[in-house]
Amino acid sequence: MKENEKVLVVPRNIIFKEGSWRGVKIENLDYYLDLIRSNYQFKKRGEVEKNPSFQQIIPYILFSFKDKFFLYKYIKGAGEKRLINNYQLGVGGHINLIDAKEKEGILERAAMREWNEEINYKGDILSKKLIGILNDDTRPVEKVHIGLIYHFIGDSPEISVKETNNMKGELVDLKELRRRVENTGGWAPIVYKEYLLKFLK
Repeated sequence: MKENEKVLVVPRNIIFKEGSWRGVKIENLDYYLDLIRSNYQFKKRGEVEKNPSFQQIIPYILFSFKDKFFLYKYIKGAGEKRLINNYQLGVGGHINLIDAKEKEGILERAAMREWNEEINYKGDILSKKLIGILNDDTRPVEKVHIGLIYHFIGDSPEISVKETNNMKGELVDLKELRRRVENTGGWAPIVYKEYLLKFLK
């Protein structure tokens, strides 16, 4: 973890002034996006990773090709030790100062930067959509983060991670996805149950 990295945060009492929740919120997304855009600030990551009075905003991109979704996990070399061996459904990370060159579009710019930094993808993205905002207070690492959940749909299965020393990933169908995430911690099982299950119908 880069202790001095400046990351985008919003005070917890602002983002949750209408009350907290657990899971993926799919309604009133513009309300929360406006709160973030109007009240964000940048703080050193080392100052906020264990400080729940601030929520770090994380773009979290689901990728699918036909009926398969990209699934990955951090392995031994990963910088965020608390997430090692936990499966992840979303590609993403912190929003940094580099994303704030212009206030307009900062969230979308950060999402695309993280995607391009972490993923090799040889196809075209056919659809990009913000599908929800995720909060989960059950573990310390998630308690200080909020996820902006995007769903990217691609036209090719040619996807892989760039940082092969930190993570490994692959496309899996929904039945295999369920088997892998049901016993993992963090955001993946929540996103699976509250969003992806509809693809099984």
